[in-house]
Amino acid sequence: MDKLKILLAKGRIYESVYELLNDVGISIHLPDRQYFPTTNQEDLAFQVVKPQITSLLLANNKADVGFSGKDWVYENGVQDKVVEIMDLGFDPVRIVAAIPENRDYEKLLKGPVTIATEYQALSKKYVEDKKIDGTIFRTWGTSEGFVQDTEDSIAQILIDNTSTGSSLKANRLKIVDTLMESSTRMYASMEAMNDPEKKQKIMELKMLFETVLNARSRVMLEMNCSESDFDNLIKGIPSMKSPTVSPLFGGNGYAIKIAVKKSEVPTLLPKLQSLGATDIVEYELRKVML
Repeated sequence: MDKLKILLAKGRIYESVYELLNDVGISIHLPDRQYFPTTNQEDLAFQVVKPQITSLLLANNKADVGFSGKDWVYENGVQDKVVEIMDLGFDPVRIVAAIPENRDYEKLLKGPVTIATEYQALSKKYVEDKKIDGTIFRTWGTSEGFVQDTEDSIAQILIDNTSTGSSLKANRLKIVDTLMESSTRMYASMEAMNDPEKKQKIMELKMLFETVLNARSRVMLEMNCSESDFDNLIKGIPSMKSPTVSPLFGGNGYAIKIAVKKSEVPTLLPKLQSLGATDIVEYELRKVML
């Protein structure tokens, strides 16, 4: 099989995916001012590109796998030309329309407006769906400054991505519509998915990523309990399947292991103690295969 060609997007996506790859055992090293990282995997080849073009390259079968925000897949109009393998859940954002906080949205839509945005295609669809007289003004990077509550403002509507909305609030803008929700996802080219060997490798990568992502949301708890408390404790604890139980040396009780969601730990620890658990230890998991 030819090497699986994988695209890594610059910026936040690169950092998140780099950590994920490292956690599954795939190490990469990118020298300064270079775009082709080295790796410890002989069947993989990496290239670093701008996040905006990752999906375009996949759609044109210039690579096999890439990591991109869903927003740029739709912005490039290639959602039917690439295969979404999995949602990694990294960097969740909303693509929203925002206006000055003192302006009336419905009234604003009745007149001609200028929209400041990086998202040309999504904004064009927004104009068509709303049936408004809208001109799209292309921006690069930070765009909030183009939309002001003044008569001479360059634009009246901002279409941008936001995670918390804090930057919009700081610039006295309010969200009036949500165009879509996005996050970092793993995509593959159609050509790669039609190649049995490449498809198998892609699905193996997906499985490895899932084991790490499963582990990140869970921890292992170990505890001891007396024989008299055992039944009540077992009935009161959650676990992925069933707890692992082994007798303590000397027959004085039991050692119990359970894998639980991290979010459950704050309420679970006091409950375990009240049910008779002692010597409770929590530790991180590296991989979990469900």
